[in-house]
Amino acid sequence: MSEYAFRKIDIDALDEDVLLPTDLYDPDPRGPDGALGEARARSTETRGLVSKGDIAGALSTILTDPPYGDGVDEAKALTTSAVLLVLNSTRAADIPAILKGLAPEQQDRLMAYLYKGMASLGASADVSGSVLLTWHEKLTEVAGVGCIVRVMTDRRAV
Repeated sequence: MSEYAFRKIDIDALDEDVLLPTDLYDPDPRGPDGALGEARARSTETRGLVSKGDIAGALSTILTDPPYGDGVDEAKALTTSAVLLVLNSTRAADIPAILKGLAPEQQDRLMAYLYKGMASLGASADVSGSVLLTWHEKLTEVAGVGCIVRVMTDRRAV
């Protein structure tokens, strides 16, 4: 039995060259407080644009420079709820035109938020799965499969 004890040794604890998740991307240059303040401002602006009926402007605003990295969880939550509000406020017929108006980087960020929303479907009642799947289908038609690959390989979690 003792010949299998080596399987319980944590090799990463002994290795000096451990690769941490923070080594894979640069931290958010705004810092936690700056990211939170900017997320609050953009969330408020987005809600105002949605109430005016400017869905394309609201989506473009909230997808510009979202918070990422460690220590900005509240900013991430505010941004995610604002994105989900925009997604819920859009008619299915308007989705392709809105998506074509987004820059490729914004399309990639939207895909990341779609996956984040799908991951939290059971935990929150902010959005339904059918809304997220409709957006995913339309975004894949507009941006292509490369959008999915870029989001899956990006280490900056939104």
